[in-house]
Amino acid sequence: MEIEFIRALRKRLPKSDQLAVGPGDDAAILQRDGSVVTCDLLCEGTHFSLANDSPLRIGRKALAVNLSDLAAMAAEPVAAFLAVALPRPDTEIAEPLLEGMLPLAQQFELAIAGGDTNVWDGPLVVSITLIGRCPHQPLLRSGAQPGDQLLVTGTFGGSRLGKQFDFSPRVNEALQLQGDRLLHAGIDCSDGLALDASRLGEESGCGVAIDLSAVPISEAAREMASQDPKRSPLEHALGDGEDFELLLAVPPNAATELLATQPLKTTLTRIGSFIEKSGLWREETEKLVPLPTTGYEH
Repeated sequence: MEIEFIRALRKRLPKSDQLAVGPGDDAAILQRDGSVVTCDLLCEGTHFSLANDSPLRIGRKALAVNLSDLAAMAAEPVAAFLAVALPRPDTEIAEPLLEGMLPLAQQFELAIAGGDTNVWDGPLVVSITLIGRCPHQPLLRSGAQPGDQLLVTGTFGGSRLGKQFDFSPRVNEALQLQGDRLLHAGIDCSDGLALDASRLGEESGCGVAIDLSAVPISEAAREMASQDPKRSPLEHALGDGEDFELLLAVPPNAATELLATQPLKTTLTRIGSFIEKSGLWREETEKLVPLPTTGYEH
């Protein structure tokens, strides 16, 4: 539903002189001052459960997913605006929700500048609008070129075992790489590695070929596969989502240098390349085989 809605939005809305980058990327960029603006909505029953997840962890996640969107744009955080619809029996959770956000706000020198609260008879809903700025050229989804290498940070799969709440937004990593002018395009992996890789290719007007043997699989994905053999560790890595790692289109020479030097605090791995043929593909010795775009679709 989300992808179709965004496509309809882009077709329906007129071009605006107020926007340098509009709907379709991880955040918008305002023409006037270059501010980067993103908004994410988290709903009980879809993104968390109050029965199982503490308000502290929910608050942290709500801010972290927005920070991940700024990372995907190579933008540094400036200010956040928080809107919360509190369930009537549990209004006391408002303070621990905020407390969960404060360590990340301090880490990234981010001001929580305001917002709104309301009480209703429905579930907990948390929405954060985050404003940032790009100290370098903004990183978009639309800049990949055939021949670019697909590099990723970290590992994938099994986020339900904890990473969906405890992940580190890759803001500093993106700023470092974009500051060195090493990137052509990027996206954060929120809905699944396969699905988000296909989105990166689609926005750039090219295809993506993935070397499945190179995908960095998390220990959590292996643990989940051992509990339920119906899905392999690789299937978890490709489709679980909420990894919040970066998928990056990198020119070949820069990719070789990055893989050799590993300049980040997290590991960079080459998992494929961008090709002229549209679609998502599996790299094999002499041919390309279609790869399903598994992942979470709203």
